[in-house]
Amino acid sequence: MKRNKFYSGIATALLASTVALTGCSFGSDDSSSSDDNASGDAVTVDVFQFKVEFKDQFEELVSMYEEENPDVNINVKTVGGGNDYGASLKTSFSSGEEPDIFNVGGPTDVDEYEQYLADLSDTDAANAALEGTLSGVSRNDQVLGLPFNQEGYGLLYNKKVFEEAGINAEEITTFEALEEAVQTLEDQKGELGIDAPFAFPAKEKWVIGNHLANAYIADEFNNDIMEAYEADTIEFQMGDQMKRFVDLQNEYSVQPTLSLDYSQQVEENFSLGKVAMIQQGNWVYNTIESMDPEFAENNVGLLPIPVEGYEGSIPVGVPNYWVVNKESEDEVVQASKDFLDWMYTSDQGKKFVTEEFKFIPAYEGYEDQEIADPISQEIYEYANEGNTLGWVFLGAPTGWTEDAFGVAVQEYLAGDISWEEVEQRATQAWEDARQ
Repeated sequence: MKRNKFYSGIATALLASTVALTGCSFGSDDSSSSDDNASGDAVTVDVFQFKVEFKDQFEELVSMYEEENPDVNINVKTVGGGNDYGASLKTSFSSGEEPDIFNVGGPTDVDEYEQYLADLSDTDAANAALEGTLSGVSRNDQVLGLPFNQEGYGLLYNKKVFEEAGINAEEITTFEALEEAVQTLEDQKGELGIDAPFAFPAKEKWVIGNHLANAYIADEFNNDIMEAYEADTIEFQMGDQMKRFVDLQNEYSVQPTLSLDYSQQVEENFSLGKVAMIQQGNWVYNTIESMDPEFAENNVGLLPIPVEGYEGSIPVGVPNYWVVNKESEDEVVQASKDFLDWMYTSDQGKKFVTEEFKFIPAYEGYEDQEIADPISQEIYEYANEGNTLGWVFLGAPTGWTEDAFGVAVQEYLAGDISWEEVEQRATQAWEDARQ
């Protein structure tokens, strides 16, 4: 299979697209690494992270680091999948169990935790970060976070199903073309062996409020997270388009959508070939590969979400950031910085980041590394060609994407409120938060 190489020119796609605590899901799991290393002289670093999709690989990387650094013990707790990482993080701080390394999204999260965030300007990783990737986590000439990676999303589709249905994915750049393809899939679903064209996980507010919404509000804020962060209101200039896309997924999805969660969407439906499309991004690759390696490698393609004026473009950005708790002991702060530097700038770390995490790096120095999976390859190509929208959704007020907009859309799907009321309530919540 053809592999693409990295080069720093991809930074142009990120100038306006830092962000987001969620390119991914939420849920919970615990793991303590190597107690065998424990000694009175060892430094212990507690990591609280939410990215369940690379939990096992991350713990393997931690074990590698501990073997090279026997004076450092790293304990990892993962909260993601279906649970609320933000709420769990707040609980950790309020209970006095503050992590040494944790995750934040864009500027609203930085505001909330700024009193705890160490300056990472002196790290090798901060100095290697691609242009534009640090704007959402910079304050007063300090760098308060290090980007995880770059991610992109759209409609992942089953290439074999599309081919059997006679659908040319390259021609689907408008809503009308998508609608026609969906109807074709619906009409032929018996012959194609699928239950429905879509698996729409309306139970997951983050899928609706973060990613779906972002595609249709990015233009309103000029694809710039900081414009969203500084905005006093939201106008839903593309609200009609957003409604059409929500309705299309909901109508032609396996049912009931309001009880369909992330795991069911990705694992039970898409990975097992029961649906033709899901709205997700490259973070799901490891999950799909674990279910069916051949399918993941050869039969998953990426379609843009149809947005007028951005035909053939996908949202690409930084999903979230690593931060270090400056309230930790000095030696723990330094050990935390050293670990993050090693992960992103050492030869071993860079190889692991690309080959095992299957990340699209947000750092320079990866020119000799290969993009590991076909979904990320497609996203890289979109970004390299400048066919992108920004990630602005965590420039929204804290909790707005899920607790205001996401909840309102769920009520709309339940038939309790109109779409006009969705926009009214979400707008009011934004304005109230910015007063």
